[in-house]
Amino acid sequence: MLILAIDTATKIGSVALYEDKTGIIGEINLYVKVNHSNVIMKAVDSLFDLSGYTIKDVDKIAVTTGPGSFTGIRIGVAIAKGLAYSLKKPIIGINELDVLAETGEEREGLIVPLIDARKERVYYSQYKYENRKLVRKEEYKDGELRDILEKLKGEKVVFIGDGAIVNQELIKEIMGEDNIVFSKANSIPRAAMAAQMALHHEDDNIYTLEPFYLNKSQAEREKEEREKKNN
Repeated sequence: MLILAIDTATKIGSVALYEDKTGIIGEINLYVKVNHSNVIMKAVDSLFDLSGYTIKDVDKIAVTTGPGSFTGIRIGVAIAKGLAYSLKKPIIGINELDVLAETGEEREGLIVPLIDARKERVYYSQYKYENRKLVRKEEYKDGELRDILEKLKGEKVVFIGDGAIVNQELIKEIMGEDNIVFSKANSIPRAAMAAQMALHHEDDNIYTLEPFYLNKSQAEREKEEREKKNN
């Protein structure tokens, strides 16, 4: 089974081809400076050119649905749904936080993926290995990083994701450095991991699959703040 996976939930755009028997066929990861729509389809075309496969060889489409960049998620889901519809292939949506958590090494303590939502806000959840299986321990959430860190004090934590990288100093300030690990090498979301996870997920309904925004965009929050000040 050949899976084409697309991940546009963060500034790193990622596309991958994954075969259930041989593993990763190819993967392209790009820092997107402008707009995912300008580069993702070019990356998909390059992936097929370099791998020797064609789009018609694909059996399933996997896409990360968020949380993360509102624009990026919307573009990625739209591209994936368009491909699935035109190819008449199944589509599977994968949560970005789950993808990040799965990229981390098995360690003692909590694994906490953090996706940057700007101004020290993050999208996050908590995971833990139990009997060698990664288990999500709480709902997907968004919040102020300071508040989240205060609740994690004293815990052994592996932080993953761009929200951890850009807020390293704040995390060290509140958590100390003895019980924390920054998994920098695994902080880039990878479409290949989304593809691998899709092998164990049920197909989604192409007509009901939607982006998972989790919260209002920064622009919407700023608008509400301005309206409150004016009232």
